Amino acid sequence: MKRLLIIIAIIASYSAANAQQWLDKAVPDGKVDNVWKGTDLPQGFTGKGVIIGVTDWGFDYTHPVFYDTSMTRYRVLGAWDQFRTAGPAPEGFSYGTEIMGKEALLKAQCDTFSIYQYGYHGTHVSSIAGGAGAGTKYRGIANDAEFLFVSIQLDEQAVMDAFQWLYNVAKKEQKRLVVNMSWGVYYMENNDGTGRIANCIRNLTDSGVVFVTSAGNNGDCNFHLFRDFATNSDTLKSQFLFDNLNQPNTYGQAISMLTTPGCDFKFGITAMDKEYKTRCFSGFFSTLNDAGFIDTFMVYSDSLRQDTLRFNAKIEHSNPYNQRPQVLLKVKTPPSGYQMGLFVIADSGQFHAWNVVEITTGIGNWGDDFKAPLTGWSEGDNGYGLGTPAATPCLISVASHLAKYKMGAATRGGEISSFSSAGPNVDGSVKPEISAPGSNVVSAISSFTTRYNGSYTQTITFKERSYGFAALNGTSMASPFVSGVVALMLQANPYLTPAEVKGIITSTATQDYDTRHDGPERFGYGKINALDAVKKALEMNGTQDFRTDHAGYAVFPNPSSGQFYVTFQGDGTATAEIFDVNGRLLLRMPLNPGVQPIATENLAKGIYFLRLNSRQGTDIRKVVLQ
Repeated sequence: MKRLLIIIAIIASYSAANAQQWLDKAVPDGKVDNVWKGTDLPQGFTGKGVIIGVTDWGFDYTHPVFYDTSMTRYRVLGAWDQFRTAGPAPEGFSYGTEIMGKEALLKAQCDTFSIYQYGYHGTHVSSIAGGAGAGTKYRGIANDAEFLFVSIQLDEQAVMDAFQWLYNVAKKEQKRLVVNMSWGVYYMENNDGTGRIANCIRNLTDSGVVFVTSAGNNGDCNFHLFRDFATNSDTLKSQFLFDNLNQPNTYGQAISMLTTPGCDFKFGITAMDKEYKTRCFSGFFSTLNDAGFIDTFMVYSDSLRQDTLRFNAKIEHSNPYNQRPQVLLKVKTPPSGYQMGLFVIADSGQFHAWNVVEITTGIGNWGDDFKAPLTGWSEGDNGYGLGTPAATPCLISVASHLAKYKMGAATRGGEISSFSSAGPNVDGSVKPEISAPGSNVVSAISSFTTRYNGSYTQTITFKERSYGFAALNGTSMASPFVSGVVALMLQANPYLTPAEVKGIITSTATQDYDTRHDGPERFGYGKINALDAVKKALEMNGTQDFRTDHAGYAVFPNPSSGQFYVTFQGDGTATAEIFDVNGRLLLRMPLNPGVQPIATENLAKGIYFLRLNSRQGTDIRKVVLQ
């Protein structure tokens, strides 16, 4: 199945297909409804006090799903449209337009026309993460969370700028931030999860930001090629196919290649006729001797025709971020009747290549097959299918499965979505980490789009304007599902580190027949389980922004029906602070050594966090009033 939104290079977004896996059916699949109801929890959680930052395109700022469930409180804090030229740019940046506050956002209406035209993808994704449904049953996961939107330019610096802006605003708001990225590419940096963007994500992760991204939609094509030259030193030969959709902005194919650090390789391309007879060959280029950039051509000539076949390549002997020999080869689509082959020679090392479409805007994210038309040639596979940013180790990459649901007496769904990209990472680590419903998920569509031509599941009228809901498929739909679950977890425990969030999600994942059948290459650690994840979040103290290097405190009784007491065994005085689950400071009082009561008469029943500060360090405990 080919991606339908290939022109805008979004990982996801197919038109609605067969089974009706609505968002309301996806919610119980991930046990989100139990979290809303507070099943086996001290209260229900809906993401209140957490910010979801969405980097995408096609935001409808006016869509009623971005109000709360009562349709009164508007929940979008601001947006940065990196394409809009009217200004003003955000502080510290020199391009795009920052739009802050309800009045300005509703006046702007939507993000501007760009190379993606007036899209719809960002609205759909955001509504899954936290839309309030606007009176429909299509309510998103963290429907009390607040939003920040960035309409991103897909280049390296703009992406990092988007992350930094989201962090800056969330820090000013003093709220936890989860960033959703329902997009991905294979050209921007290294396919092993290293590079400038990966470093930026890691640094912001260390500062408390949780990043969640779609794993990709290349699970149904054999666009990856592998050879361990240490055990098979024969020349690797494979035919690489070109995009067959004949889009007017398709340049050709981009073949990314890398191998083990210190293991250089040679590559060349050949043009063959329809009988697979070689008609011309580029010669071999070496990562050892030809490092740099080449832009050249080879000439096909016979009695019937003469054509110039163009290609270029960025060749690296040792990439600065992973020390691997690497090549990014771009081959312009040849005239009809040509067959193109890739030849690779190496003495050692584990070699990987990915065959991905290249379009004239410089972006592309869907793969085409490697084929073995002749004896001794090699077929591709669908493994190692994650690109940028999904391969980045510290973030959470999300696969897609069909939500389980009842149809009469039968249970349907549960299997992996055929399009969902397969792992593992190049280093063999588990990627993606988790799976969530991503097939035929109904959510909001931008009312300003010029891109969506499908049917609507439901339309509503709000302030005399029509707004639609429609079903899309893709890991783009699965990623915001998990982002919403992260927001639920951070409401339950605002002090979780990103590493703890990821550890909880993977350790509480549901295992069943489907996950065992297709394994971690497709499902990661399993299917998202929001209820168990929130339970586990509540059990943990969390270590965000504080140290736990001493045991100088005791808190009792806990839970309590009236009064807490703190035993402080340190030197000097200390301070006790109580925060609610949204991170708001409710009480601060001094502590002396010994046993001291904590004033709780003005606190309602529920979950709180008690932070204790002294010269010996800082400690935090979850406390429950019942």
